[in-house]
Amino acid sequence: MGEVRKLQKKLRQIENLEIKISLTPEEKIKVSKKAELRSRLAELLLHHSGPQQTQEIVGKEEDKMKRQVEEVTEQLVVPCRPALKIAREERRENERSDRSQTDGRGETHLPVSPSVEEQEDAEFKSRRQAWEKAKFRLRTLEGHSDIITCAVAIDNLVISGSRDTTVKVWHVPTATEQRNLGGHSGGVTCLSAPPPEYCRRLARVFDLADNERFVLSGSTDCCVRIWALSSGQCVKSIYTFNAVSSLCFIPEGEGFIVTGSDAGKLQVWSWSSLENCQSENAHLDAVTTLQSQGPLLFSGSAEGCVCVWEVSDVRTEPLRRLHIWGPEVTGCRGDDGVNGRLILSPRGDRVFLSCGKASIRILNWRTGVMTRLTNHSSTAGVTDCVNQIPSLLIGSCFDIINGESTINLFSLPQCKYLVSLTSSDLPRILCFAAWLTASGDHRWVTGGRNLIVWEQLPGSFKKRGDVTVRRDSRLVDCLLESDRDSEDEQSEVDDDEDSIHQDASETEEPANSSWLRCVLQ
Repeated sequence: MGEVRKLQKKLRQIENLEIKISLTPEEKIKVSKKAELRSRLAELLLHHSGPQQTQEIVGKEEDKMKRQVEEVTEQLVVPCRPALKIAREERRENERSDRSQTDGRGETHLPVSPSVEEQEDAEFKSRRQAWEKAKFRLRTLEGHSDIITCAVAIDNLVISGSRDTTVKVWHVPTATEQRNLGGHSGGVTCLSAPPPEYCRRLARVFDLADNERFVLSGSTDCCVRIWALSSGQCVKSIYTFNAVSSLCFIPEGEGFIVTGSDAGKLQVWSWSSLENCQSENAHLDAVTTLQSQGPLLFSGSAEGCVCVWEVSDVRTEPLRRLHIWGPEVTGCRGDDGVNGRLILSPRGDRVFLSCGKASIRILNWRTGVMTRLTNHSSTAGVTDCVNQIPSLLIGSCFDIINGESTINLFSLPQCKYLVSLTSSDLPRILCFAAWLTASGDHRWVTGGRNLIVWEQLPGSFKKRGDVTVRRDSRLVDCLLESDRDSEDEQSEVDDDEDSIHQDASETEEPANSSWLRCVLQ
């Protein structure tokens, strides 16, 4: 299986090379061999597979490969159903037995109200069945000439940013480009949309209508631009002195803009005066993600570090760090030179993390306890995005072997797997935004090589949708109470480290080059 491992490593490198800002001649040659490598890998997997071989399960040795296939159910499902579930089943059985008992007159007792657990199970089952029947229509929004790095949704509009230096505004119902916001001289890395009440405050400053909406864009040109959507005008440009790799608006007090740089610096800007309030050397590498939750700010970096900050408008410096959790806790090491991107999504005491591995990390930011949620059935999966909407956790997954891109849905707050959604020729998903329509249907937008709108169709819609809905039994009940990577996943990282260092010597480019040279959020 040595050749299988080598081919898998090469494909992982090629997929990440394709989303770099620019390629050297040597790298272009490597990328051109992707189809040939995938074909050869498929032949090898077919040759090594036995009658019970499960597709997409890749081992490290022949005996380990067999063990993964034959015991995949035991390893992934059974350990996740130990004493707790057995105890629940026994208690339910006892409750059913108690209900069936008769009193002295031979009359049965009235049914007991279902327990909270039974209600949750029934609700989950109903939700799962609804998603199994879900239909989506996909529409591609064409206009960007390079990779789409970020997207946000405002009412019926989608705003997207790209490496082609532009920000575009799209009208979703008609799938048309409404405005092209040109002004950045570098690739656009991040977007943020302030709430309406904060937009009204800024609109008064610029003598605009009260219903004006604004969007913020950050770029490698070291600028944050504030755009008025009605006119497409840039009303303000803030020079940050650093390439902007992430951006967040905090609706606390008068409001703050927080920017993260490719060198690990956080900068805070007043929404009312647009002046700098604070500069903090928060991370050792590029700040790849910023998210707010009430008066809290969460920052994540390419080296795999997560910081939690308290935001207050009564202090001279609004940010005060509460916790810092390093890569030894998060398991999101960025020193392998392969992914170098951490994305987070907070919910209460938990922070969901995606860092280019096959699982979604779940960090209790108060205690540092880590949990892993399986997001792919083998180590060949790459989790690029994690996001939330009410009662739903969404994780994207890309298979580096066959090039298949998938969206996995999990029910919140239990993190129980619902379904997987995919479509033919769906590209790798590098950014994701989601919202609900007035009728309660889902609308999503995914970005990467293409900008695609996912529109949920009503249940009465008779035609077949553009999306295939399936359930992967290997993802069921795979919430692992562990802060360590599996043996296979860690071996995959170690192998990639060796291979990346080798390629670095070939191309004379350091393995730990800036995250912005590899992928933009």
